[in-house]
Amino acid sequence: MIDLSDLVQMMEGATAALPSLYAQSSSGVRTPFTDIVIDSRQAGPGALFVALPGERTDGHQFVAAALRAGARAALVDEAWATQAGAALNIPIVRRTADLQALAGQPVLLAVADPLATLQAAAAAQRRRFRGAVIGITGSVGKTSTKEVLAAVLRQAMPTLHSAKSWNNEIGVPLTLLRLDAAHRAAVIEMGTYGPGEIALLCTWAQPTHAIVTNVGVSHLERMKNSDVVALAKSELPAAVAANGLVVLNGDDSRVRAMAGVTAARSLFYGLDPRNDLWADEIEGLGLAGVRFTVHAEGGSHQFSIPLRGTHQVGIALSAIAIARSLGVAWPAIHAGFADPALQQRLVVIPGSRGTTLLDDTYNAAPASCKAALALLQSTPGRHIAVFGEMAELGPESEMGHREVGIAAANVVDALVVVGDEARWIGLAAAYGYAAFIFSFLGGMW
Repeated sequence: MIDLSDLVQMMEGATAALPSLYAQSSSGVRTPFTDIVIDSRQAGPGALFVALPGERTDGHQFVAAALRAGARAALVDEAWATQAGAALNIPIVRRTADLQALAGQPVLLAVADPLATLQAAAAAQRRRFRGAVIGITGSVGKTSTKEVLAAVLRQAMPTLHSAKSWNNEIGVPLTLLRLDAAHRAAVIEMGTYGPGEIALLCTWAQPTHAIVTNVGVSHLERMKNSDVVALAKSELPAAVAANGLVVLNGDDSRVRAMAGVTAARSLFYGLDPRNDLWADEIEGLGLAGVRFTVHAEGGSHQFSIPLRGTHQVGIALSAIAIARSLGVAWPAIHAGFADPALQQRLVVIPGSRGTTLLDDTYNAAPASCKAALALLQSTPGRHIAVFGEMAELGPESEMGHREVGIAAANVVDALVVVGDEARWIGLAAAYGYAAFIFSFLGGMW
């Protein structure tokens, strides 16, 4: 985690004078921030609060609350510090010299643009880090891949990974600023709403490794078609240097083609035996997970993991590829997959009277929803599914929702849809004779 004096030096642009993360400061001891937050409710003793403007409110309104909660410093707008900030009676810091007489006191760090400063500081912090940085992107499965890979790498090395879905111009810098000397790897999720965004994230993260999971129909509201999605996702492998590694889903033609945009070595994974690392003998175990055989490095390895659904095999393969490239032994990889907390997004709950409830109200994509239905179908008894609307599908929205509804009609005994666009799921399922369909907005069909 970054400390106060280093952050102020970064504010001054004096990053060349900063020591490595692995070197001690002149005093022999560093006191890093305990946390870096943009929500004052999460601020605690020793934290850095970054005041950012938002769609509904401005973080500067909560600076006082963050400092009362014990935050060590607040990164704020210069104009605000000069005007409203003065009423707080908190010392204002603009340069290293201002810190000398303020040891132990909470301070306001006044800058022209708090977000730009946060991003520049994150880039500088990354340049001080010597370990592996693995960027992950794709239309479906980014967050699950991040969680699985981090769990596997932690078996062999201290690993930092993005919290929740911190995959944008705020979340990626917040993650990078948490790097410290103990870490040997960082797993960074990268999302995008259009070309240029992942390239920008990569200027800060400087990934040494990359995973691209797939190219699908997510974010078509802004990117119009899958070719534009592929172009945007390809910015991650393009950013990896020649001595790095790019792990690509070889079963997805658009992803496989990304080997042509990177100077790094490409490794392909999937179910096709022509890939460098592939799986077969896949057996769904219902709520217990999935069993499969991995073929890699001239040998075969059997896995049984708690991730639910056979579609999770690809996630496992990409994690294995990165782990092996970093020298993680096969027994450690097995240990990482044994974590029962790996299942993140999909919620499948055994219900009363032999029912199984699928909760997929999290903003998903058609492919992941259909995979979830396949999992539900593999469980015995009656099946109930709850689906939310899938955002940012653009002109493909109605078709994508109806696609899920048609699949649901063949699986569920009762269906609940939540959200306006999710009505298309219900309408399509109704044509397929699903037994009971509830719309959260409109009652029963």
